Amino acid sequence: MFKKTLYLLLVLAIAASLFACTTETPVAEKAAQAEPESAEEEAAEEVVAEEVVTVASGDVFTVSLGWQENESGQRFTQGYDAAFKELGWEYLISNANYDPKLQSEQIDAFIKMKPKAMFLTCSDPAGIRQAVNRAIDEGIPVFTADCYIAGTLSVSQIASNNYGMGVYTMSYIMEALGGKGKVGMIGLPNNETWDLRELGARYVLRNYPDIEIVYWPYDATGAVTPRQAIENMLTANADMDAIWCSWDGAAMEGALAAEEAGRPEIIFTGIDGGERAFEQIQMGGPFKLTMAQSIYWMSYMDVMYAKEYFAGNTAPRFVVSPVYAVDKAVLDAVSAGLDANEYDIPGKEVDLGWKPAL
Repeated sequence: MFKKTLYLLLVLAIAASLFACTTETPVAEKAAQAEPESAEEEAAEEVVAEEVVTVASGDVFTVSLGWQENESGQRFTQGYDAAFKELGWEYLISNANYDPKLQSEQIDAFIKMKPKAMFLTCSDPAGIRQAVNRAIDEGIPVFTADCYIAGTLSVSQIASNNYGMGVYTMSYIMEALGGKGKVGMIGLPNNETWDLRELGARYVLRNYPDIEIVYWPYDATGAVTPRQAIENMLTANADMDAIWCSWDGAAMEGALAAEEAGRPEIIFTGIDGGERAFEQIQMGGPFKLTMAQSIYWMSYMDVMYAKEYFAGNTAPRFVVSPVYAVDKAVLDAVSAGLDANEYDIPGKEVDLGWKPAL
């Protein structure tokens, strides 16, 4: 994986110099600053010329990740990597770190390389739409995971039912509270896909006039972290009953804050799934439920649908990936010898006996 990333940095540096593609921090500058630390890295640099030739020939595939830093970003990478290795396909990968401007520039750099196909997760679907359409206009087949990009003719687009996950988690809270009380909401409006979760949750709230809402939208500047926002909520609201979170990271941090504040009775729900969330839920405590998305499944199947496309078969235009409602009871019921963290590898959900909630 390191070699692929190193290749990409240098390839993008060459593309930037040839085609005047720019980023907030030029890729050429980043590559120049990264001195090899071992003979293996020096050897990787020596074969860059060959890699560039391969890219120019259109024999490789490109993957534009909207982010790669956290658990979900790494899980997407694992799914892509497994599928490409299974098919014997070469690929290059970039990471936009949640920046749609940077991702658009990376997509434009990939277009110049004329890849056989482009795969991507979205830093923001609306923010990268024009760049994706430029790729499609150049005849590059595009396959997306974890997002639908309105106004594009991508070959296949895979995503969870984000609206439905918002509905499910808020309904869970309403049932637990009997439809009355005070509920905090930690929103994530920065990305139109993630914002659907909040829209689903607010749809449920229309039927519960006795619920009081305390709201905080994610601060992209980092001036206030989700944990700080939740700590502020708890301080200002001694009667808080539950906190709905648009993603698991906020729920996990918030649950810890509630326990430290002596408020373990507050109910937290999240969305994402994965090892860290499962561990915290199974320990017991305020974090009660996560909607576990099939993250590995989305990126893996993205590549498998491309295989069908290049074989001349029909690839589905829109796919709603499985989502599992996971609480402590579900995790406690996992049989010895099985790993709940593998639930999103195709076929493993059958071994676990898990049925999608959405």
